[in-house]
Amino acid sequence: MSRAPTAEEALVQGQAPSPWSDAAQRIEAFEGELPYWLATTAPDGTPHVRPILGLWLDGAFHFLISERSRKGRNLTADPRCALAANRIVPPSLDFVVEGVAFRVDDEAAVRRVIDAFGARMQWPLELRDGGVFGPNAPTAGAPPYAVFRLTPSTIFGLPGIAGMEQEERPFSPTRWGFSGDV
Repeated sequence: MSRAPTAEEALVQGQAPSPWSDAAQRIEAFEGELPYWLATTAPDGTPHVRPILGLWLDGAFHFLISERSRKGRNLTADPRCALAANRIVPPSLDFVVEGVAFRVDDEAAVRRVIDAFGARMQWPLELRDGGVFGPNAPTAGAPPYAVFRLTPSTIFGLPGIAGMEQEERPFSPTRWGFSGDV
C-alpha cells in the first residue's frame, strides 16, 4: 500500500505494534476466493453487512456494486463504512478497514479498476454509457455497476484465526491511523 499511516498503536499492553510494511503487504495480497465483508448504514440506522468482491489499487480498496442495491443506496446517502476480511495464507492476518467510500467517476480511473478486475478475477467488464457492464456477480447486484473507492481512515490488524496453530505469530493486534486523501 503506497500510503503510510500517520499513527500506530498496539492494542495489547506490553506488545509492540506490528510493522505497517508487513501488514500492508498481507492486506493487499490477492486471495480471490475469499470475500470481503462490507458494512454500511441503512437509512433507519441499522447496520447492513454483505459480502463483496474487491481489490486494492493505488492505496485504496475498490469494489463494484449496483447503485440500486441496498449497499449502493446506503453509500450514496452516507459514505462511512467498514470492510473486514482475512488472509489465510501464512502469515495469516485478519483486518478491519474503517473509512469512506465514494463513487469513482473519472473514466480513466474506472477503466484502470475494471482492467484490474479482469486481470485478477477474470471478470470481463466494459465501460459504456457511464456504467460498468459484465456478467452478473451475485454480491454486486445486477449491472450496471458503479466503481467505489474506499479510502481508509483506520485499519485494525489482528493475528489471523487461520494462523492460530502457528507457533510464532508475526502479527500483534495493532491500529493504524491515516489522514488526508490518497
